[in-house]
Amino acid sequence: MSVRTIVKSIQDIMRQDSGVDGDAQRISQLCWMFFLKIIDDQDQELEITQNGYRSPLPEPLQWRNWAADPEGITGEALLAFVNAELFPALKNLQLSGKPGDRRRVVRDVFEDAYNYMKSGQLMRQVINKISGVDFNNLAERQHFGDIYEQILNDLQSAGNAGEYYTPRAVTAFMVDRIDPHPGEILFDPACGTGGFLTCSVRHMRERYVKRPEDEAKMQAALRAVEKKPLPHMLCVTNMLLHGIEDASFVRHNNTLARPYISYTQSDRVDIVLTNPPFGGREEDGIESNFPKHLQTRETADLFLALIMRLLKKDGRAAVVLPDGTLFGEGVKTRLKEQLLEECNLHTIVRLPNSVFKPYASIGTNLLFFEKGAPTKDIWFYEHQVPEGQKAYSMTKPIRLEHFASCIEWWGGAKRKGREETPLAWKVTVEEVKARGYNLDIKNPHTVVADHGDPEALLEDLNAAEAKTASLHDQLKSILAEALAR
Repeated sequence: MSVRTIVKSIQDIMRQDSGVDGDAQRISQLCWMFFLKIIDDQDQELEITQNGYRSPLPEPLQWRNWAADPEGITGEALLAFVNAELFPALKNLQLSGKPGDRRRVVRDVFEDAYNYMKSGQLMRQVINKISGVDFNNLAERQHFGDIYEQILNDLQSAGNAGEYYTPRAVTAFMVDRIDPHPGEILFDPACGTGGFLTCSVRHMRERYVKRPEDEAKMQAALRAVEKKPLPHMLCVTNMLLHGIEDASFVRHNNTLARPYISYTQSDRVDIVLTNPPFGGREEDGIESNFPKHLQTRETADLFLALIMRLLKKDGRAAVVLPDGTLFGEGVKTRLKEQLLEECNLHTIVRLPNSVFKPYASIGTNLLFFEKGAPTKDIWFYEHQVPEGQKAYSMTKPIRLEHFASCIEWWGGAKRKGREETPLAWKVTVEEVKARGYNLDIKNPHTVVADHGDPEALLEDLNAAEAKTASLHDQLKSILAEALAR
């Protein structure tokens, strides 16, 4: 049976369980079960390849000892084991305190995990299906990795869970333009399901990882934090599927909860790739972690302030931000002033509103900048929906090839030879300052339809409304006369 068929049959079984309600719960349930199977498969391989290696899990909690036997415990006995023994033990694993302790990964994943299934018989059927996937088989793991990406894509329609998913075409484009190398410290402070991390790993393996030492350097330089439990669990599982041996670098925490001033030289990173939450408000007290002039409840603004602090000199970043950041005032203005003074904001790619549908339909932008030198010029590039298509959608999403014209225009690693085109234009930092640091600059090559003089249009509107009111009164008079007869 193919991996895709196995996953589909698991989802069909879960739909029969009265405890699993909707896509988000089904994906969460799938994830912790697959996580334990993947960890166990990795453990069995490491026990062979590494002298003295021991599983992070006590023997009774290892998949091979409670789940692998298709004739093993089922029904009420299985539910009792999972709810009363497995989950409490995994949530309270004692850590060794040593670097690379895989128990931390397990404990963090299960900290807020939950077993939604109420039927032990159906759970046994799911477990038997999962046991059929060998995650030490590279071909099977890669195939499952592709299916897992599709499962993550399904999050877009799973209520609010869609906020954790960035279209893979967008992450792949941003990673391609940033071009990370093994050994460069790469950080996603709001990593969601791990899209930027997996794209970066794939990018480096395809281009730069030639020896085991390169792979080790790459894995050791990954950093990530995720606040919410579901995407954290999805991200850790995603890392394991992509052959990351120690996924403990994905911390279950709120990056913004740590005082801004406490991030010192030792915390600096070479690369930040992220799509921070926007449109939301942080809980009370979080803004007090930031300097007075940067205090706000707007999450995206706080992340932008932190990213600037975290970048090393010559460090580079690619960040997804909403239109509101570009034209906003107050703290947003001070942030943009600091950004242009401390960093070279060399490129802004403007995306159409439909890129993040159905979760969000607001205008978004990709900001590319480098720390250490002030901005002189900013290049804007307007990404347009393909000809013949009105908007991106679930059935017609954005794809990497849609960025081909932008990549061709980009001008190589040093961005040399850029020229203005119908989709690209350059603005000096002096022009931006004269605009009060408003970066919401529309394409000057687009012909704006002439809708006429505003005052004349207002007069016409008032006249039309007066005529409508007169006709309404006439109609009322006619009806009143008719009723009086």
